[in-house]
Amino acid sequence: MNRQLTYFLTLLMIPLLSFSQSQFPWPEGKKMAISLTWDDGRSSQVEVGTPILDRYGIRATFYVVPSALERSLEGWKQAVANRHEIGNHSMTHPCSGNFLWAREKALEEMDLVDIDEQLDNANAEIKELLGVVPTEFAYPCGQTFVGRGVETQSYVPVVARQFVSGRTWLDEAPNDPSYCDLAQLTGVEMDGKSFKEILEYIEVARKDGLWLVLAGHDIGKKGRQTTETKMLHKLFKYLEDQPEIWVAPVGEISKYVVENR
Repeated sequence: MNRQLTYFLTLLMIPLLSFSQSQFPWPEGKKMAISLTWDDGRSSQVEVGTPILDRYGIRATFYVVPSALERSLEGWKQAVANRHEIGNHSMTHPCSGNFLWAREKALEEMDLVDIDEQLDNANAEIKELLGVVPTEFAYPCGQTFVGRGVETQSYVPVVARQFVSGRTWLDEAPNDPSYCDLAQLTGVEMDGKSFKEILEYIEVARKDGLWLVLAGHDIGKKGRQTTETKMLHKLFKYLEDQPEIWVAPVGEISKYVVENR
């Protein structure tokens, strides 16, 4: 009876053991991947952030709203020249009207045609300003819907048709490249986080062979929605000694995932 019970319990454990780690084939002996991303196209990203990234030879993804680029246009042109990736973050940054500041561009009042135009127009503006056409997208406020109540629709399919990937916001876990929906990549907040807190996410991703997409807004000293430069210096020095971690923009890793899973 005991032998039968042991056999039964072993069978129950097989699915858990089988899926305890991603089997995705990272390149050149890598064990995991990290992408650093920032939203909105805020001036601090090119005035403070890209000089630090360039110093360490790290390329990031910046999801931009076209109107924000004009405040530091030369800095953004230099970022493109230094091979940082420019992603699409919509034309007007529509979010739920439950945010009072978003009431005049509320997702509840939009439909899929409106969103399609938002993304098309933003790509056209970004191309005109920076000479590149984004292939990656980040959902403003991490929200993926239009309409309200029984009329609510997901605009994830719109993003999936127009872009290689779409990144959400305020998520709790990295992405499994062998399974994840590229149109809904998880984005883990790095604003306000210490290096110790970020390292915990990295260790989880390394153990399970995952892709950690970090997401932020401003770059500088402590502040609301700000990735701290102190943390970035510690993180980048750590990554210099971690050859098993692949650090690259979202588009580069998305392309690799598409080709290898």
